[in-house]
Amino acid sequence: MKKLFEKIKIDDFDYDLPAERIALYPAGERDESKLLVYSGEETKEDIFRNISGYLPGDALLVFNNTRVIKARLLFTKRSGSRIEILLLEPLNPSDYGRTFASQSPVEWKCMIGNLKKWKEESISLPFELNHRLYTLTATKRGPADEAWGVKFSWEPADISFSEVLLAAGHIPLPPYIDREDEQSDAIRYQTIYGRISGSVASPTAGLHFTDRVIKELLNRGMQQTEITLHVGAGTFQPVRAKNIAEHEMHCERYTVTRSTLELLLSKPGKAIAVGTTAVRTLESLYWLGRKILTGPSGGREPFYTAQWEAYGVNREKETGTEDSLGALLRIMDENGTDMIEASTSLMIIPGYRFRMTDGMITNFHLPRSSLLLLVSAWTGSKWKEIYDFALTHDFRFLSYGDSSLLIK
Repeated sequence: MKKLFEKIKIDDFDYDLPAERIALYPAGERDESKLLVYSGEETKEDIFRNISGYLPGDALLVFNNTRVIKARLLFTKRSGSRIEILLLEPLNPSDYGRTFASQSPVEWKCMIGNLKKWKEESISLPFELNHRLYTLTATKRGPADEAWGVKFSWEPADISFSEVLLAAGHIPLPPYIDREDEQSDAIRYQTIYGRISGSVASPTAGLHFTDRVIKELLNRGMQQTEITLHVGAGTFQPVRAKNIAEHEMHCERYTVTRSTLELLLSKPGKAIAVGTTAVRTLESLYWLGRKILTGPSGGREPFYTAQWEAYGVNREKETGTEDSLGALLRIMDENGTDMIEASTSLMIIPGYRFRMTDGMITNFHLPRSSLLLLVSAWTGSKWKEIYDFALTHDFRFLSYGDSSLLIK
């Protein structure tokens, strides 16, 4: 395992991305974005609307149904200083559904911009909802990992926290989209199938899907299923360490239903992940089931996949994907539930062997990023040729950019 990490230098995953190639706005129509198709040898260009023609007729598409929340709150002090709070994940209540429904104060783990200017205990933000004035108050609690705990309360307290965010919050566009969010972003930075609120970044591979594209996929005999992984701000975190072993991968929560596991079991070798978040969830499921079968190691909880857990496993001691998913279904039976809730810090790097993913749909990612490493784990050194093709054929990059289908 050490030799694998020593061979991976982040400098080898750099490329020149001109600023003008970063899409600041989405394509006019979702499915009119460009599509790059890489099938192991050949690279082609098309438009996303035609993606069904490149997928196997019996494919199972796995979508991430998370929905982006208006997680960016902008407070202006009397001095004129602006303090920006980005919600990361709920602390109290820790359940997303309960915290969004709450009409009582809630506490979140947050990133704080211009922290040095926040000297007083609390700051306030007035906002309007249904022609009525409200005041949101943020109280800084203390450090929470590499972020801060912030308590939010509001007056009058006759609305839920989700209504507070809808009225007072902003869509948290990625930092490389160098503009303020606009009204259109509330629609276009969401997938059409997103329904479970909790992400602070969009699973952008899904932004290209339209009803007509999905209808065409189903008409051709393909099936679809959903997972939920709430995308965190860590997805934009660059890999700063030259030695990949020194990079600390962010942790994200995910949920998978019994029906999805059963579909995956019934369609081995057919799963096409829509986005890197779906890839990460699928692969983490395999390691979760394996841990249940073999027993947790290192004192870690069984429903957590550690960053390097997937590496250094003797192939002779491998667990089959059918056995791994079967173990998850048995755990559901024992616990009387139809849902697996877990978290993952899994980092997928070159040398990783995919167990659950048979193809992926994904946008074009930042240089020196963990997402580019994931793409390289799938394509090998071909990632350079793929990205050169995209750059020389006027593809648009990053969240609002064009798409690629990577299959073998």
